[in-house]
Amino acid sequence: MQIALALPALLTSLFVVTAERLPFDLPALPWRVGAPYRRAAIAGAGSPSLLLTHHPSPWRPAGVTLTDAERRLLRRCGEHVVISATVPPVALPAGAQLARAVARTLAHECGGLLADPLTAATLRAAALPGDLVGQPVGRPVGQPVGQPAGRPSGEPGAFRLGDGWLGWDVRVHDDATCPPWDPADTGACHALSVTSRGLSRFALPEITLDGAACAHRLCATGLLRTVAHRLVADQLAFLATRPDTRLRLIDDHLRIEPPSPEAPLSVRLTPCETGPAEPGRTGSIRRLKIAPATGGGRVSCLRVGPPSGFTGSVNDWLCAPRPACPTPALAA
Repeated sequence: MQIALALPALLTSLFVVTAERLPFDLPALPWRVGAPYRRAAIAGAGSPSLLLTHHPSPWRPAGVTLTDAERRLLRRCGEHVVISATVPPVALPAGAQLARAVARTLAHECGGLLADPLTAATLRAAALPGDLVGQPVGRPVGQPVGQPAGRPSGEPGAFRLGDGWLGWDVRVHDDATCPPWDPADTGACHALSVTSRGLSRFALPEITLDGAACAHRLCATGLLRTVAHRLVADQLAFLATRPDTRLRLIDDHLRIEPPSPEAPLSVRLTPCETGPAEPGRTGSIRRLKIAPATGGGRVSCLRVGPPSGFTGSVNDWLCAPRPACPTPALAA
């Protein structure tokens, strides 16, 4: 069976930066962006590919996870700026990287909070190798501003999905009554639901794994991360060779070959049903049915599960040995 994925003509990726005050006029921001994004920021400023919108009001985070320190910082910030990039899918991931590089620069300059509403997480103002989401941000207000053109922008030049581009919505069913965890009893609990946040930025449905044991949260997230890396790598490769295509067909069974002689990972992708999400499962993430192979409907969520013919439980499949996850690196 094949799943039809509609590819939109344009995608918008946005980031929010809060500030106590802006230390310079906003139109000057692109000239402060460091390498390797400065030239693209100057050229794209004011166009849909890079819009800077100033809001002289506090930002109210909806569903974004904040630490206590970030909440205190947010209470001090009386204004915020939205940095957005609206580009065709073929311009990914560079379009999203540019918007985030500009947002990092602004957060560093004003000592504000940098948030990605799509992943419901915050980011460092200046990224370091291996940075994760949810880390504190930038330079305290009052330090000198200005960034030499040769200085790195803080956004990595190579694209890696693990650099804060994904988040995870981890929930337990409201009616769950899980017994004490017993490693030998893999079928005793099936109350966990994990859903990705951020794949829609790459014109992909979000993916979800439902029915695992609560104790297997890390295993479930790791498996979905492996699937997400494969889906994004395949999507970017497809878009690079077919920039004008508005429909992509993918197999409902995905086989991920490991870099070592381990057994390959096989998963089945099932479009989620329409209707409101069940309590405690995927929150506000919308689910739509699969579109016909010749249609244009958009699949917004794919359920991940064992391949056809697997006779064990979700937990049996989830706890089986997994291949290492190769991380694709693409130039900006």
